[in-house]
Amino acid sequence: MKPSDLRKISAEELAKKHTESTQELFNLKFQLHTGRLENTSKLKSLRKNIARINTILTESKAGGVTK
Repeated sequence: MKPSDLRKISAEELAKKHTESTQELFNLKFQLHTGRLENTSKLKSLRKNIARINTILTESKAGGVTK
């Protein structure tokens, strides 16, 4: 997702998305190590999305978007 889309979502929904994404990352890593993962690019894109969510959550806790 784009950061602009993530900023429109409430903090509770972002926290829920973070939990879901973290669980999905765990499942993908498990598939990678068992040899069942076909598309390894999902790992990189999912890690980036988790980082974006963390950044937006930190910004919202700090009191808004910094420019």
